[in-house]
Amino acid sequence: MNSSTERLRLTGSAGAIEALRDAPAEGVAPVGTAIIAHPHPLFGGTMDNKVVQTLARAFVACGWTAVRFNFRGVGTSDGVHDEGRGECEDMLAVVAQAAADGPLAIAGFSFGAFVASNALARLWSERDVRQVVLVGTAASRFSVSTLPPESHDRTLVVHGEQDDTVPLPAVMDWARPQSLPVTVVPGGGHFFHGQLPLLKNLVTRHLRAG
Repeated sequence: MNSSTERLRLTGSAGAIEALRDAPAEGVAPVGTAIIAHPHPLFGGTMDNKVVQTLARAFVACGWTAVRFNFRGVGTSDGVHDEGRGECEDMLAVVAQAAADGPLAIAGFSFGAFVASNALARLWSERDVRQVVLVGTAASRFSVSTLPPESHDRTLVVHGEQDDTVPLPAVMDWARPQSLPVTVVPGGGHFFHGQLPLLKNLVTRHLRAG
């Protein structure tokens, strides 16, 4: 993402996990660490996805250390795709090694938002999770976890109005029983082409308000 991006080699149940870490500006004490999950590995999703990078930039701008990583079987991460089960274990392993203590944020895009929801369910009772950001949540394709009610005030869910990969009604059907607000980007598609600055601003505003 920038010249100071640090490459990490972490360890998961399937072997090595490739990750990148970006810290806030020099002299700024980090608020905590944000772990960000990428879209579906079988459809070209990686930690270098533009939406994932946008999320990382927003977190760094708000004083967080941002860590994004490749799921098993992606890039130089070991293992093979596991339909979300092993990927959740990957995310938890990254949390344990790259954000072992202190405030935590959980974020994800598309398939990554599905994985992030499952990781959040495992982490909520044992970690200080300050922020949750889910973008393009793949509710039409996977069983996205119900979020802990206490997390709602700390959660931002963003979806494109014209998302043809994950239709907006599917996300509303997931969010409605939880009374969980969804921020809809007018005219937005799944990958927010031409609207990444707007997405960054929405996430930045949420983080600063929190």
